[in-house]
This record gives sequence, C-alpha cells and structure tokens, in this order.
Amino acid sequence: MSFSLRDLDYEDIKTVGALEQELFPVDAWPLQMFYEEFFRPDTRRYIVAEVDGAIVGYAGVMIIDTTADIQTIAVLPDHEGRGIGTALLHELLAEGARRGAREVLLEVRADNPRAQLLYTRTGFTKISTRRRYYRDGVDAWVMRLELPPEGAPADAGPESGPKGGDGTEKTDKNVVEHTAENSSGTEGDRP
Repeated sequence: MSFSLRDLDYEDIKTVGALEQELFPVDAWPLQMFYEEFFRPDTRRYIVAEVDGAIVGYAGVMIIDTTADIQTIAVLPDHEGRGIGTALLHELLAEGARRGAREVLLEVRADNPRAQLLYTRTGFTKISTRRRYYRDGVDAWVMRLELPPEGAPADAGPESGPKGGDGTEKTDKNVVEHTAENSSGTEGDRP
C-alpha cells in the first residue's frame, strides 16, 4: 500500500472535520477551528495523508519563534500500523526545522501507549503531566523534542527524526509519496 502526504486544501476541511468527529468524539475540535487554523499559514501548517485519493489521516503544527507545537495527528484505524502516523509526524518536524524551531512540544493522552511509543521512538521525552487535561478526565503527558541547529546533521537512526528511513521520496515541495512497509504499529491518535 502506498500513501501520499500533501498540504491541507480549503476543500479538505469538511472531510477532516468529519474524521475529527469520528476519531475523537469526546475531544473533537469544532469545524470552525480547522478553518481558523487553515487561515494562519504564517504560524501553522496542516497536512493530509491520502490512499487512493481518500484522506486517511491529517496532522498540524504551530510554530512560533523557536518552538513548534504539534496540534494534532490522526490516522483512521484501518490505516494504522502502516507508517502513516510516522510520516505525518516527520513532516511536521521537518516543517518546524525549516521555520527555525529548536524544540517541539506536544500533549499525548496518558492512556495512549501506541502514540507514546511513536513519540518516544522519534526522540520525544516526557517533561511533565497535565492532570485531567482531556474532557473525559484523562491526564496528558507533555513531551518535548530538541531539534538540531539548522544545518547540523540529525541522529542517523531510522526512527530518529524528520528525515528517518521510512521509505520517503520527495516528489515536490508539498507532496511526499510513500510506500508503506510493515511498521511496528506505533501510529497514534491525537497527541
């Protein structure tokens, strides 16, 4: 199975909003929030993952000064474990680096070991806990990743960062094609 990543288009927002309601019924963002995020390209970037022309995942990052904050990463359950979540995360990390971020932060549900594994394999470390952060009372882990200075080589491991060995081939500035291999099944839901 292959998939591609591309920038979120205005026409995609209703589809992504519907996926959001399906994937995160308790903590779903209202549709209007996606529109507001879309119209802030100076500090935001949202991308989608497609299989056969259908959106199967999406992710977004906010970058202000030298800090990037992963806003969301989501992959449909039928497509988890194929490297899509990893590819989405790595593209957001690369975007943060391109825009001068030196650190990346995110929150992940304390009861989501699958997502936690994705982030720890990518180099994130837990730095604190936000008690009862989610609407259903679940805690959030706050995780942090330091990005290397621009121009410095990243760790060479296959799971080490935005340029890890995940079968990626850049086809143009805003589209990345992937051929999925069996992965460790570490794609998570919302950070």
